Amino acid sequence: MIFLASQSPRRRELLRQLGVDFSILDVDVHEESAPGEPPEDYVSRVAREKAAAGLMQVVAVPDAIVIGADTEVVLGDAVFGKPADAADAARMLRLLSGRAHRAISTVWCVSASREEHATSDTRVDFMPLGEDDIAAYVASGEAFGKAGAYAIQGRAAAFVARLDGSHSGVMGLPLHETAQLLRRFGVRA
Repeated sequence: MIFLASQSPRRRELLRQLGVDFSILDVDVHEESAPGEPPEDYVSRVAREKAAAGLMQVVAVPDAIVIGADTEVVLGDAVFGKPADAADAARMLRLLSGRAHRAISTVWCVSASREEHATSDTRVDFMPLGEDDIAAYVASGEAFGKAGAYAIQGRAAAFVARLDGSHSGVMGLPLHETAQLLRRFGVRA
């Protein structure tokens, strides 16, 4: 049985695209990078902690496989998580404006006997954004609950001048990598 350790509607929607039957687990993992922790390590650690917390909930289920994922927007060495408020969202968008950044998404699959992971590292180039663009986007509400204060599957798609990597990874679950992991666990995806 497959479990997704995430309350993200985007991750649920993406995993459904693979045609996999799964159940949802509600996990609570503290998402804060340690001092000096590289962004790649942080994203992987949080995804693994989500999967491990989920596995603890279903450890008695025979053949349980838990998927945990995390996605963060990274500019230089700065990790842009979910904005705290409108001012924080606008700040992030100003910093991303006219620049290239990375969307790092790591997926862990864990079971009682093994664990494996894969990472998608996507380059996203934003067009220059004016203050009106930023204000309108933040006012739309779409910036909230999203790493980097934007949803590539929504209105912010118009901000993306170029993308090199996984579109689904930027959304929160890199489908190619997830499918490959599940196949290694004997799940046809």
